[in-house]
Amino acid sequence: MSNIRLFFKESLSLNLTARLDKLQSHYVTKVMRIKMGETFSLFNSSGEWEAKILTLSKSIVEFNITKQLRQKESTKEIWLAFSPIKSNYFNFMIQKATELGITKFLPIIFDRTIVRKINKERLQKVIIEAAEQSNRINVPSIEEPQSLKDFLRNDKIDLIFTDLNSKNKKLDLKKLTENPTCIIIGPEGDFSEAERKLIFSFKGVQPIRINENILRSETAVISAISIINYCLDL
Repeated sequence: MSNIRLFFKESLSLNLTARLDKLQSHYVTKVMRIKMGETFSLFNSSGEWEAKILTLSKSIVEFNITKQLRQKESTKEIWLAFSPIKSNYFNFMIQKATELGITKFLPIIFDRTIVRKINKERLQKVIIEAAEQSNRINVPSIEEPQSLKDFLRNDKIDLIFTDLNSKNKKLDLKKLTENPTCIIIGPEGDFSEAERKLIFSFKGVQPIRINENILRSETAVISAISIINYCLDL
């Protein structure tokens, strides 16, 4: 079987016969040069499956599911609450956060947020491509931008506050529950004092300093997720 992995949003099951869309069909046949009778893999939240090419009609690939390769994943929910940033850095940040295991993205409009709109369709493509490349099965979701106050109304999360002013450098694992662990990263100009007070009023919040230096937003995201992943795997 080839090493091609594609996200397939429709239901997958053994012996299913279906078609790829035009873009995926072009990628499989014209870019990767897969021919009739050869196989590749498809995945979604149901798991990962082997697909065999049956026909190539008008540049559309028809396939049949021959076997299941992996069951659906049961992973710890790790969310990322963040400020949108400029496009090129934004794509990079979303890509790397997906590779590192984030399960939900929550854009927050902070007082000092510069970029206040997002292109969800474009970002979803970045997320899917990163999931395909990184061997993930679950594809993270991305929410519409919201205010910090609205975000903090969800009390069913364990909030990790990446605070440049904190002296704490260790995560207290005993404070983590079965709720999703959510990392909150500030905008390029850092949190305002009013926002800091709001965050500290959240029940059970854990402030943590992830580095002695002032990090760019995308660097802070990668650093924070890596630290949390390491701690959760202990």
